[in-house]
Amino acid sequence: MGSFLMPSSAFGMLLPQFPVVSLGRPRGQFHLVLGGSSNRKRKNLHTGNRQCGPRIIAASNRGNSNDAFTDDEDGFTSRRYEKSGKKKDDLTETRRALSEAKAREEALEKERDQLLEEFASSESNQEENVTAILHDKELAVSELELAKSQLHKKLQESVQEKSALESKLVHAKQDAVELAVQVEKIAEIAFQEATSHVLEDAKLRVSAAETLSAESAFQIEDQIRKSTEGTISSIIEESRDAIKEALDVAEHASVQATKAIAAFTDGLNPIDAIASVQSENIKLHGAFSDLEAQLLVSKSGFDRLKLELQQAQEQASAAELRAGNAEKALLAFQELSRQKALEQEEDIRSLLKNIKKEAEQRKKALSKAFNAELESIKAAVDAAKDTTHSRENAYMKRCEALQRSLRTSESALKMWRQRAEMAQSLLLKERSEKEDNEDDIYVVNGGRIDLLTDDNSEKWKLLTCGPRKEIPPWMARRIWSIRHEFPPRKANISKALNSKFKSLKLPKPDEVWSISQEKLREGDILVEHVMEKEVIEKKRKTLERALQQKTVQWQRTREETKLEPGTGTGREIVLQGFNWESWRRQWYQDLAQKAADLSQTGITAVWLPPPTESVAPQGYMPSDLYNLNSKYGSVEDLKSCIEEMHAHDLLALGDVVLNHRCAHKQSPNGIWNIFGGKLAWGPEAIVCDDPNFQGLGNPSSGDIFHAAPNVDHSQDFVRRDIKEWLNWLRNDIGYDGWRLDFVRGFSGTFVKEYIEASHPAFAIGEYWDSMAYEHGNLSYNQDAHRQRIVNWINATGGTSSAFDVTTKGILHSALHGQYWRLIDPQGKPTGVMGWWPSRACTFIENHDTGSTQGHWPFPRDKLAQGYAYILTHPGTPVIFYDHLYEFGMRDVITELIEARRRAGIHCRSSVKIYHANNEGYVARVGDTLVMKLGNFNWNPSKENQLDGSWQKFVDKGSDYQVWLRQ
Repeated sequence: MGSFLMPSSAFGMLLPQFPVVSLGRPRGQFHLVLGGSSNRKRKNLHTGNRQCGPRIIAASNRGNSNDAFTDDEDGFTSRRYEKSGKKKDDLTETRRALSEAKAREEALEKERDQLLEEFASSESNQEENVTAILHDKELAVSELELAKSQLHKKLQESVQEKSALESKLVHAKQDAVELAVQVEKIAEIAFQEATSHVLEDAKLRVSAAETLSAESAFQIEDQIRKSTEGTISSIIEESRDAIKEALDVAEHASVQATKAIAAFTDGLNPIDAIASVQSENIKLHGAFSDLEAQLLVSKSGFDRLKLELQQAQEQASAAELRAGNAEKALLAFQELSRQKALEQEEDIRSLLKNIKKEAEQRKKALSKAFNAELESIKAAVDAAKDTTHSRENAYMKRCEALQRSLRTSESALKMWRQRAEMAQSLLLKERSEKEDNEDDIYVVNGGRIDLLTDDNSEKWKLLTCGPRKEIPPWMARRIWSIRHEFPPRKANISKALNSKFKSLKLPKPDEVWSISQEKLREGDILVEHVMEKEVIEKKRKTLERALQQKTVQWQRTREETKLEPGTGTGREIVLQGFNWESWRRQWYQDLAQKAADLSQTGITAVWLPPPTESVAPQGYMPSDLYNLNSKYGSVEDLKSCIEEMHAHDLLALGDVVLNHRCAHKQSPNGIWNIFGGKLAWGPEAIVCDDPNFQGLGNPSSGDIFHAAPNVDHSQDFVRRDIKEWLNWLRNDIGYDGWRLDFVRGFSGTFVKEYIEASHPAFAIGEYWDSMAYEHGNLSYNQDAHRQRIVNWINATGGTSSAFDVTTKGILHSALHGQYWRLIDPQGKPTGVMGWWPSRACTFIENHDTGSTQGHWPFPRDKLAQGYAYILTHPGTPVIFYDHLYEFGMRDVITELIEARRRAGIHCRSSVKIYHANNEGYVARVGDTLVMKLGNFNWNPSKENQLDGSWQKFVDKGSDYQVWLRQ
């Protein structure tokens, strides 16, 4: 018999995935040997019409194909086996196959025994695992109980500590109150003593002044009295003498007259008598003139005495005035002393309030710390519970996997036994000669029976893997010309579906058990280590967060808490929190959601977009400064965003545009120079040299911005309004500092006045102008460029920092193999960072240079090197939003910020440059960080001037490397 009938129902359980005979071929195929050897020659018998005799149909159920192949449709001739002469050989072949099947059955028995042994060993292992699980569970329960007891102890200790702290707080309050009372008493005593001394001194001074004025008045009156008495007596004596002389002269004249009469009467010469009378008359006139002269002298003396009397009276009135002034000064001093006493009393009261407030804050901080410790303990307990639960789950999963493997092995053993019995029964059957006219149906591997008896490896590879796609006709013809034994696939699927074979009921891939899917990772200890590591990491993060909340105020040094508007704390890292297209979304709401992530990244300040109503949606053409409903969101959204920033210890910097402002109305001559809103300015608020808006103010102190009216900051009312607006933004809205737009348009002295009035925590100015170029290439010497920026900072009195545009421009060229540009002739960095690092805000991109504007974009492939430079060097680095969230550089930037934090780099850190040439750049920043740019062989051990031990913290190969001192 050349072939025998194999009913399809008999092969319903024969899966081509399980081997019966291993002939060194790939595992996973079922090979059934039918007929004679592979070297037997077969003949094709033809009749006049078609083939006669039985036809052999090879049916395939490989993959999802239901194709059936018949020799009639493809033009292939069926092959008959040799007839009765060779039936005996077939019988011997069948018996040989039977003996081989028996041998295979014995092998199956041995394999079954092995499986039973494995099953027994798996049962013993399962029992051991169960005991181990119970033991581990008991240990976990005991550990949990121990942890609970320790937790109770810690809770009791914490309660005791809390009570002790409360008692200490009460005692501290009592001591503070007693101290305040004592201070008040001492202050009162000191004030009384000081005021008593002062009052006594003032009284003595007043009494001395009064006595002095009385003595001077008495002296003046005595002098006046004496002088008047002397002059009057002298005048009286002189008048008496003159009267006496006049009487004597009159008597003498009368005598002479009598003599003359007598002489006349006696006959004397009358001429002589007349002459004598005239002479006497002349003498009398002389005496009278002398008397008049004496009277004039006495009158002048009287006038002089009168004048001295008036001067004495004036001196007396001046003394009285001085006495009155002294009395007023005494009263003013008494009032001042009383005010000082009140002020000291208020100071003492405020001191007491501060002491009480500090005590309350300490109490709150202690209670908060206590609650945080309780939370950390609870988190530790929860973590222990999670660990125990995860261990139990792991053990249960392991047990379930073992049970599934046992069930699968049992089912596989049962299937193997059924297959062996079925193969034995099929091989013992003989083919009936009466069924020569019926089709023989074979349901075997791949539907290609003729290839099963061949040892060609290429054929077996084709059977094992199968064709990857439908075989085209030309390829089928070529295969037929080369391999006559290989029947090609059929394209007519409908005929294949109507064939008489029955498909094998193959299991689906997810129904077949695979040990690679169920087996746990080798080494359960590793799994436990991983789980324990996760639990420990969770505990560490919880305790770290609690410790950070507890000590966030205590950890700040004096340097960090001392804020200067030009430097902030000195360790600021600023994020520009928007780009040119952010106005298209509700940006305040989106940015508020990222506050926690920004704080965790290491950002300390966020630069927010311009808040005011603007003609341009980006906000840089402001109109009504007090209207904060912009394209980025409402004023409520802005306040919520700032509050969220403050909740995560982030500064909120407002982008204020002070150089220009858009008008609301036109003037009578059609010029837009009338402003509206709360600040309703007119043309007098616009500089007079603005060529487009007919301003009536003073000339501009800077460059002209031609797109909008330039504000005249020399006007007093303009500066007053701007200072009020900035204080409103600080106090009512919540901004912490400023980013000042286009500061080239007005003098830095006005910026100083605005900063001193608004007291920002940090301020940055945008001073951006062109750099120096030679023959189309960037010049090496950029001192003039950075000098202009330094001059503006100096004009602000150092109250504001400025963007280091010089460093950005130099990095554009330096990072393309021109690292020598990063050092100046003095060995310092070549930007503003080299001259005034504490006021230099380094950056590589912003909304103007990058984003969708792209006025001066940084080289895309050099962004990582750019951030490696600015984040490891002094100054205040500014990070662009797009790079952090849209360019996939978050991990790079976070790693560099962590290196800056660990090394303690701040805005005033020193820089020592070791190498700056075409190959690369090496510098030491501070005492604890070394960084390298470029692709050349260097490390800290090769530098003689570097001492200490250095550990590589960041390694990006040829881009950059960072080392930290151990």
